[in-house]
Amino acid sequence: MGNHTADFLPLTLNLSTPSTTSNMGIISLEGLEFFSYHGFYSEEQKVGNRYSVDVHVTTDFSIAASEDKLSQTVNYEKIYAIVKLVMSQKHKLLEHIAHRIIAQTREHYPQIMEVNVSVSKFNPPIGGVCERSRVRLKG
Repeated sequence: MGNHTADFLPLTLNLSTPSTTSNMGIISLEGLEFFSYHGFYSEEQKVGNRYSVDVHVTTDFSIAASEDKLSQTVNYEKIYAIVKLVMSQKHKLLEHIAHRIIAQTREHYPQIMEVNVSVSKFNPPIGGVCERSRVRLKG
């Protein structure tokens, strides 16, 4: 066997940190509970029911993480206010509720990458035992 060291080029690693690093992350509010008057049937809109909402917002945390500034991230207090407002209005479908939460979140935070919303109705009127019905929407 001959000497093959000439066949290998030296390996150079660039370990410097790029000037703009991406810190993608998710801000979540889980298990938000509301008593609201949603439903396809008029009786549901009169009697009301208990609902649960989960919201997951994917965004870039780079500036907020490095500078510790709330103004550079998604404020979950504002997300809660958006959900509370949507839940205070009557809607027929869980799909529409999730869509409205996504639309209003994107309107307030146009820089976000994605919003995932889950809306659950406890004891839905299906003619049998059911803990909850749930709709998940991504936008």
